[in-house]
Amino acid sequence: MGDILIVDDERDIRELISDILEDEGYTTRLAGNSDDAMKEINAEAPALMILDIWLKDSRMDGIDILKTAKRDNPDVPVVIISGHGNIEIAVAAIKQGAFDFIEKPFNIDQLLVVIRRAMETSRLRRENRELRQREVSSFEMVGSSAAYRALLNQLDKVTKSNGRVMLSGPAGVGKEVAARYIHANSNRASGPFITISCASIEPDRVEEVLFGRESSEKGIEPGLLEQAHGGVVFFDEVADMPMGTQSKILRVLVDQQFQRVGGSEKVRVDLRVISSTNRSLEAEISAGNFREELYHRLNVVPIAVPSLEERREDIPELAAHFIEMFHRTQGLPLRKISGDAAALMQTMVWPGNVRQLRNLIERVLILHDGDKPIEVKDLPQETDSGSKEERVLLTGALATLPLREAREVFEREYLLTQINRFGGNISRTANFVGMERSALHRKLKSLNVVTSNKSGARVAHVENEDADA
Repeated sequence: MGDILIVDDERDIRELISDILEDEGYTTRLAGNSDDAMKEINAEAPALMILDIWLKDSRMDGIDILKTAKRDNPDVPVVIISGHGNIEIAVAAIKQGAFDFIEKPFNIDQLLVVIRRAMETSRLRRENRELRQREVSSFEMVGSSAAYRALLNQLDKVTKSNGRVMLSGPAGVGKEVAARYIHANSNRASGPFITISCASIEPDRVEEVLFGRESSEKGIEPGLLEQAHGGVVFFDEVADMPMGTQSKILRVLVDQQFQRVGGSEKVRVDLRVISSTNRSLEAEISAGNFREELYHRLNVVPIAVPSLEERREDIPELAAHFIEMFHRTQGLPLRKISGDAAALMQTMVWPGNVRQLRNLIERVLILHDGDKPIEVKDLPQETDSGSKEERVLLTGALATLPLREAREVFEREYLLTQINRFGGNISRTANFVGMERSALHRKLKSLNVVTSNKSGARVAHVENEDADA
């Protein structure tokens, strides 16, 4: 049923409690002083602890043991017993995290009720943690493009280490999903994953939010870093972290400990740190907005998360994934995507990246009822002339060019879009546009269009763009 550690300096009492609990189906361990108690706790955390306040011939009293045990094993419920009970001691014990306080001589039935309640509370906490873990594991990495496979290969290399990772990439590419993937596949998967939004931390509350607080009124209030103990802390968009906060975080990374606001004792934490940024931290350092030492502490393993532009091949697969997810979580229609609609999405501009694609799919499912496939007409159009005829509307610059130059501009942009849509695959592009492969190569050469590797994928671009840059 559960392993219970009984700590009491009176042998008769701890053996009596042990006999009663073992009759109820529990297993027990016994300790008569603080040294033996800490040895048992450090060897293996119990499911519950019954702890006497006053321990003769001990270096620590019950309150000291309680504070240490709750710091290192916050999920273990502790029931305090004392033959010198008073309101002040009971209040102090509860504020330090005790589950309940029972005065000696205690009623056996009362003790059993308290223990059952404490064990049930502990069970619910474990189940809640497991549910949170399943939620974390549900953040799926989706794709099959070369850029996606290159990213996944890099993430898999860092999952089994404790090295600090810096994820970079434009907003909306899925940096938090990548961070959660690392966590879910690491040896810390059973621990917490705590996200800290660097831009939202108020400078005057940073210590309280990150480090927690101790007060006589509310006892211990753990901060986000303490909540992440044993797991992963994710600093989202670290470039937005205020300078004052940066120095405090740097100190924690160096010392792996801190003090709560209002507290006097050091709190040790075991954390793996993952950070993200959509800006150049080197540029922020040059501008005096980011501490160089913190950058080097966080940027142990840099990983670039590709934009949706760099992985257009994955758009149909991502869209299907989001449709299934919204069907499962919101009950929205489980619709397929027509080939024309998928092709159009692969040619669209996605400044918001994967997040924008997800929002588009949700909007289409909400606004268009039924279970028919998603068609081109269901997708938002940049312009809507009200005409039933499909027209290509000229931009101001294109409309001013002679026909030959305008055709060249159109062909170049059209072929760039199609090649990138097919992940740099010339054969698939030629098949789609209706050209022989050799003819397509000649056309690309005449338009100065070349392909090169970027983030593990083949990407088309205009050759003289590099020279101009």
